Amino acid sequence: MFDSVQELISKIRLGEDSIFELKDVRFKGDKIDGPDPRALADELAAMANTAGGVCVLGVDDKTREVNGIALNKLDSVERLLFEICSTHIKPPLNVSIIRIELPDSLGNLRAVVKVDVPRSLFVHESPSGYFWRQGSSKRKLPPDLLARLFQQRSQARVIRFDEQAIPETSLADLDEELWRRFLPAAPDDAGAYLRKLKLLTTDDGGTERVTVSGALMCSRHPEKWLAGAYIEAVRYRGSHQDSNYQVDAASIVGPLDGQVEQALAFAHRNMTVAAIKTPERMEIPQFSGRAMFEAVVNSVAHRDYSIHGSKIRLFMFDDRLELYSPGALPNTLTVDSLPLRQSTRNELVTTLLAKCPVKLDGEDVGRRFLMEKRGDGIPIIMKESEKLSGKRPIYRVIDDSELLLTIYAADLPNGSVAAS
Repeated sequence: MFDSVQELISKIRLGEDSIFELKDVRFKGDKIDGPDPRALADELAAMANTAGGVCVLGVDDKTREVNGIALNKLDSVERLLFEICSTHIKPPLNVSIIRIELPDSLGNLRAVVKVDVPRSLFVHESPSGYFWRQGSSKRKLPPDLLARLFQQRSQARVIRFDEQAIPETSLADLDEELWRRFLPAAPDDAGAYLRKLKLLTTDDGGTERVTVSGALMCSRHPEKWLAGAYIEAVRYRGSHQDSNYQVDAASIVGPLDGQVEQALAFAHRNMTVAAIKTPERMEIPQFSGRAMFEAVVNSVAHRDYSIHGSKIRLFMFDDRLELYSPGALPNTLTVDSLPLRQSTRNELVTTLLAKCPVKLDGEDVGRRFLMEKRGDGIPIIMKESEKLSGKRPIYRVIDDSELLLTIYAADLPNGSVAAS
């Protein structure tokens, strides 16, 4: 990040933000007098807990002047950084420390130290607590966000959220018709199979409970225990989100595979399909059916169910479709790497969805089951949507807590007749 001198100079000129921090370095004799090691540890940990970033030592954060670090003092600064990252931050933070020369306001080259801080797989505690970045400042993580961050990054590595027990539940809370579809025709011990599939588990007190995945896949109302475990779908007339122009709306509940079917039915009934003759009749839909299928399946499979009360939102407009999924990207995925890499937040949920056959009337989506775990869902979304509309879909992460996918509508021919 900001690897060239010119990029770094331009960024310094713009000042600090959520991924960029400046620190002047002061000495008293041979000892570093500033910045305070504990405060610097808080800043670096906050970056790692958020989206990563760059900290440049040797630049005044207020004047943005490159004051530099004396060449014979660089080793001391580097030792301080190693000490901070290894002893002041828990677990230890891995950073890249790079020495570089930048011109000051008079054009003289000054040595600075650039610290590249990656977005971490772990949640890091620094001397003053747990922090994250908001704009150019670090902020203490409130308890609910801290708990969510621990869950997202799976620091404990012991149990995934979708395998956790739901308090005060039992097998009676699941719908037998729904859970039997995952079992052999005549199991000797249905309870044993449900435990093997991790639809049931035992809590800390040894009591058998329903797991999160059990509720999501085998309950008619998973939102009873997981507020927000449903899809809110709205069709607006025009291109703005305005309740005065709401055409259709639905709160889609039920097991996740049923939510997929209902959401796609909602999208199809609210989508215009043009008909033209060339000379044979040809239908042109606003949105690719395959792209919508992959997008909705990905949303229910990979959203973060640990975020209390946050639901998937499917908004349709004349010119686009927006799909909001709760949760940031899992592990080290980025928006740019989404089409190239695969990472699963809810391993058990995806395994169960892979056992659910596609049930869409007259719609060929190119697969037999909802999930096939080949990692080709996002490439299909990109390819099919761009082929139809000429515009590439856009993924965007909002406040490190929600993923937004925008699929653009095709320009339907003038004078065409709507088929549906």
